Amino acid sequence: MQQARVFIQTQDFDVSAELAALRAGDAGVGAACCFVGLVRDRNEGDEVASMELEHYPGMTEKSIEAIIDQAQARFGIHGARVIHRVGLLAPMEQIVLVAVTAAHRGKAFEACEYIMDYLKSLAPFWKKEQTPAGARWVDARVSDEQALERWSLGL
Repeated sequence: MQQARVFIQTQDFDVSAELAALRAGDAGVGAACCFVGLVRDRNEGDEVASMELEHYPGMTEKSIEAIIDQAQARFGIHGARVIHRVGLLAPMEQIVLVAVTAAHRGKAFEACEYIMDYLKSLAPFWKKEQTPAGARWVDARVSDEQALERWSLGL
């Protein structure tokens, strides 16, 4: 995997273009799997007007690169790409893309889920929601941490 794999950006992304770039020139790819996360309009029973994401430049990219390396070693994937948006986002906007290519669908699905489980629980992002009651920071959910535990990544 020699092309860029991790992008932290404010601008939106085109899923089709990103998948095409990831698969380009690799005739051994038999499967491409992607996950697109969106900003919800509700969380924990409250209306969400917006979400603001912050990150630590350099540390965030390095952390995500490491999990992609682990996914490549564990699942034998051909390639992976993670795009995570930061800044102020509104409900229904795309927030994250995890795309994976592999020889077969099973490994592509597993690697995509593995990377996403890491992003939800351990990646160094800080999320703040604006609700009618005011701003609040968002922590990882118990269900996200449980999903991560099955990969033995630890918390």
